[in-house]
Amino acid sequence: MKSDSIYISSLEPATGSLIITMGIMELLKGKLGKVAFFRPVIDDLGERDHDISFVLEKYSLDMSYENCYGFSTHEVEKFLAEDRYNYFIESLLEKYKKLEREYDFVVVEGLHNSSFSHTLDFDINLAIAQNLGTPYISVLKGKDKSVVEIIDEITIESESIKNAGCVHIATFVNRIDPKITNELRGNLLALDTKNSPVYLLEEVTELDTPTVAEIKKNLGCIQILGEEKDLRRVVKQSKIAAMKLENFLEYLEDGDLIIVPGDRSDIIIGSLSSVFSKNYPTISGILLTGGLLPHKSIKQLFSGFDRCTMPILSVEEDTYTTAMKVKDVPATITPQSERKIALAMGLFASNVDVNYLGDKIVSEITSDTTTPIMFEFGLFERARSNRKRIVLPESSDERILRATEILLRRNVAEIILLGEEKKILEKSRTLGIDITKAKFIDPKTSPLMDKYINSFYELRKKKGLTLDIAKQSLELDSYFATMMVHCGDADGMVSGAIHTTQDTIRPALQIIKTKPGISIVSSVFFMCLDTKVLVYGDCAVNQDPNAEQLAQIAMTSSTTAKIFGIDPKVAMLSYSTGDSGKGDDVEKVRVATNIVKEKMPELLVEGPIQYDAAIDASVAKTKLPNSKVAGRATVFIFPDLNTGNNTYKAVQRSSGAIAIGPVLQGLNKPVNDLSRGCLVADIVNTVAITAIQAQGE
Repeated sequence: MKSDSIYISSLEPATGSLIITMGIMELLKGKLGKVAFFRPVIDDLGERDHDISFVLEKYSLDMSYENCYGFSTHEVEKFLAEDRYNYFIESLLEKYKKLEREYDFVVVEGLHNSSFSHTLDFDINLAIAQNLGTPYISVLKGKDKSVVEIIDEITIESESIKNAGCVHIATFVNRIDPKITNELRGNLLALDTKNSPVYLLEEVTELDTPTVAEIKKNLGCIQILGEEKDLRRVVKQSKIAAMKLENFLEYLEDGDLIIVPGDRSDIIIGSLSSVFSKNYPTISGILLTGGLLPHKSIKQLFSGFDRCTMPILSVEEDTYTTAMKVKDVPATITPQSERKIALAMGLFASNVDVNYLGDKIVSEITSDTTTPIMFEFGLFERARSNRKRIVLPESSDERILRATEILLRRNVAEIILLGEEKKILEKSRTLGIDITKAKFIDPKTSPLMDKYINSFYELRKKKGLTLDIAKQSLELDSYFATMMVHCGDADGMVSGAIHTTQDTIRPALQIIKTKPGISIVSSVFFMCLDTKVLVYGDCAVNQDPNAEQLAQIAMTSSTTAKIFGIDPKVAMLSYSTGDSGKGDDVEKVRVATNIVKEKMPELLVEGPIQYDAAIDASVAKTKLPNSKVAGRATVFIFPDLNTGNNTYKAVQRSSGAIAIGPVLQGLNKPVNDLSRGCLVADIVNTVAITAIQAQGE
């Protein structure tokens, strides 16, 4: 059966169905280009629907908000009261079919039945799915339910879907008490779930806990200290500070939001001090009440901190009213909730057979489109399929620690951080992040140090390296990490957030060295455009390669492209196309092209060729009408660093393309370099790429 839509629905509120929608959206965006999102019914026309707004922003859907929903609950109930059910369904069909014609796939998310009045005596979601002809995914809530109750709900829901004549794709039971998961899994064996599998997702407290940002938004707080990223901290519980400081400190717990009048300087200073103390838990923030701001001397104390990651908010209401409002703040997931999203998608990927489910949902649908989200999803999926050990030597950098948390939560790779474990965990604690699942190695105390010193000395003694210099070199984290990769204690390394490119590449050249037949280390960028991913090389390493080196860069880049699912059609770029130009620069490209054709005759390669002829089919028809590469190139080889570096940045800035890289190639084992201006997302993507490279070793 060809399926180009899916209906996701739950019977009751707070099932966590958005997490299932996110998992399905990521799965689909990893396979298809144009995906639409549609809610047949929303709660209220006066306020933007949270799930629609989230999906539109998070997955960059090319849709207007108005096209994402059908009617409000009030309108639906009015239609039913007026006996206009057929009109309601026909109107929905008209909106849905329009999306079906314009998009590859439509994800439909129902509104739980509890949102409707009690006069509604049928499952409206099943009725809508039945009329839309849409396969069905049901989401059940496991919270506060026994194994027997959950099994009964699964059975009843399955029968209802079958009786409605809908294709039942799968059932998700979300928010299960971890204590009953194994028993529940055992009871499922007695059910026939072959054609519609049941996936179990345990309750994760953090996903049902508000962040400081959500409290700030709901209470209309003013932020007087901390940065935007500090608002991502999770508020596990709130505490009113009414005691003296020495007594209050005894009650502090990890994740506390301290609610205190703004004139209690002692509590404010004491709470901030606890953040920097190893003897007390880490609070999530401080909320000042009564519209009272700290005394100017306290503000001066704040301004003297080099970096305080603790958010301090202020509200006008009194302490009791504020505490009651904080208690009622709902936990939500927004596109900015990076930590929650990573945790949710890690939970989904760990408990769902995404390949089976993806094939079942999008059977027979094919698309040549590759969007940035599709490419990134593919990176994560491939890295997760065979998790590798990636060492990150720059654990003192906040971006590295934040990326580590995301990577661990999404199960992308096993992360090894170099440095003193206690200090790293202390810093992560003050940042409000959890990296406890990482492995920590302190080179200064590691038993591996002597082994690495001797191995490095043996590798380089013919080059004049002494044992003392070998020891001094291995005291540098970049050398120690490189030796870890060389000796098989790690599968790959990512560095460069603090270190220079040379600090990353030099140890790799001395220790790991290049692959047989390759004499040059080069790099590529994956340029993620709206509908395709191109490979640019070399834009980061080699300043002015000669013809032989340029040919090696082209051949290595084509291999890299193939590893990452890109069919290599190589354009050897120059300022002239074909035989139209003369000069040393053109001749270098021409010679390099001939070397590639001789050494890799099966590879589609064209050169010299100008960029417009390589990428634009209409230009290619004029300049190289018989070329199999012109107008269809996927791998672009620049003649020198000046041209490549400027071009990739020009394309990135002018088109909004996402540039992932540089990705180093040509080494025996994967080592990758970061830009010192890299973002957390850049680190996450580079680690995933390094893990995939390690899979191929």
